[in-house]
Amino acid sequence: MKVLFATSNPAKVKKYADKLKENGIELLTLKDFDIDLHPDENGQNALENAFIKAKAYYDELNIITIGMDNNLYIDGIPDDKQPGVFVKRINGKELNDDEMIEHYTSLVKEFGGKLKARWVYGMVVYNGKEKREYTWSKGDFYFIDKPCERRNPGYPLDSISIMPECNKYFVDLTEEDKKLNEQNYNEDEVIEFIVKSVGEM
Repeated sequence: MKVLFATSNPAKVKKYADKLKENGIELLTLKDFDIDLHPDENGQNALENAFIKAKAYYDELNIITIGMDNNLYIDGIPDDKQPGVFVKRINGKELNDDEMIEHYTSLVKEFGGKLKARWVYGMVVYNGKEKREYTWSKGDFYFIDKPCERRNPGYPLDSISIMPECNKYFVDLTEEDKKLNEQNYNEDEVIEFIVKSVGEM
């Protein structure tokens, strides 16, 4: 079965595509369609924005759609500077990867040189009649003000994020390193949610 993943982020697609294919689901992405759609992601949290994306692209293409969004929360900074749902959109501008690294390193420098942060994710599967929702978070990590030279396309903040369990940049983590933090996030559970949701629709 073909299902649209409403993203143009190659890293997100790569994370799930192979395992979903093993379960009979072929992921299509926005790059597979000649479409110029920009949903107004004005939700209050990751789940609301995920649904906005899923519904907008389903309404346009009439194919079961997965919407996904993430919120970023940083300890020790004022509420008016919290990214929340606006991780990439700062002061109304959509930042590219380099601009994101520059913005967040400046924020870290302003508030102490090392800041604890966490990601909260929302995913919605929508078929035009019903939606299925799933949310999860990863363990706390740290932003620092010295970026790693390496980059993870689609995940620029991996270059300034440090995993405390092994004191490495996210962009440098090995598969073994990543397992140290799996108590807070199990990728297989996300796959199971998608497979079950699609199967029941």
